[in-house]
Amino acid sequence: MGPHPAVAAIRLAVRRVLHDVLTEFHRHNGHAPAPEPRRTTASAPAAPRYAEAGTAGSPALPNRPALSGGPALSDRPAAPLVLVACSGGADSMALASALAFEARKLGVRAGGITVDHNLQPGSGLRAAEVVTRLAAMDLDPVEAVAVHVGREGGPEAAARDARYAALDAAAERHGAAAVLLGHTRDDQAETVLLGLARGSGIRSLSGMAAASGPAGRYRRPFLQLDRQTARKACLVQSIPVWDDPHNIDPAYTRSRLRHEGLPALEKALGKGVVEALARTAQLSRDDADALDTWAAEAERSVRDETGQLECAKLYVLPPAVRRRVLRRAVIEAGAPAGSLFARHLEEVDRLITGWRGQRAINLPGRVEARRQGGRLVIRQS
Repeated sequence: MGPHPAVAAIRLAVRRVLHDVLTEFHRHNGHAPAPEPRRTTASAPAAPRYAEAGTAGSPALPNRPALSGGPALSDRPAAPLVLVACSGGADSMALASALAFEARKLGVRAGGITVDHNLQPGSGLRAAEVVTRLAAMDLDPVEAVAVHVGREGGPEAAARDARYAALDAAAERHGAAAVLLGHTRDDQAETVLLGLARGSGIRSLSGMAAASGPAGRYRRPFLQLDRQTARKACLVQSIPVWDDPHNIDPAYTRSRLRHEGLPALEKALGKGVVEALARTAQLSRDDADALDTWAAEAERSVRDETGQLECAKLYVLPPAVRRRVLRRAVIEAGAPAGSLFARHLEEVDRLITGWRGQRAINLPGRVEARRQGGRLVIRQS
């Protein structure tokens, strides 16, 4: 008898991602993937070692003695390290369990990271509990990293920035090929709705990518699975989970959307709203990718011999392509991508399409855009 359908679903999703990571790892290292080593009763895998982060809140775990009888380390094929970012919630615990199971079968090294945001009493103890649970799954290395959450951009954005900075640092520290994130189809639907509410463009409506970050570091295996599948997988495997009170706190926009907005939409429109929004995200991503490719090619044709943007050539481009060219140019000049909004690009676009001798446009990052002699000059002031 096979595993419960929910368990089978999460394992399959993780297996597909690990196959991609393995293929990329071996291509980068110039050799073909080695077959999974055969196990006999006389051999056993080496026991994991537990890493301790160099930050507050990181529990120290003793090393376990290595078991004898297995192949020597020098005889084993090189294998990538894949980390799971785990908060202790159902989504990430289900992801950790699937990674632990599939990594053993595929010969991938697997570890786990939990980030302590220091936003709630007892957060350090809870992080230590998560580390203990990850260690019990034989993940190696495992560590908790404490961070300081600022205030820029609001509490949710500030926590997200601190979390990704910690995950980036952990990935670099351990040389991880990938970091798995437990975002589900429900999270994707929420992201699309938040983008719609802000009046964002098609890139924002494309939601979260299956792979993102430096060199595709972050992987999201569960984007095609709903939240209930992950929770059911934890239940049937008797995996304890922690429900973050922030997820039901109406002070947070995403929490209100999750518990009030989406249920109201489903009541008004019927079931299937989450699936439809996730499908919209994928279709939007395909379109946005195509437009980005078009813009990258068009950019070369609208610059003169000195590299300046020519307004006449920009004018004839389709608006969606032209604004992408402008966005790329503004970011290259030093504007932070996260601070550059549609209203900024609309003002710069008017220098091309609605030129009336207006002054220079001031942009984030002390970047200035002005029209001068038929050229669009974008530089830091």
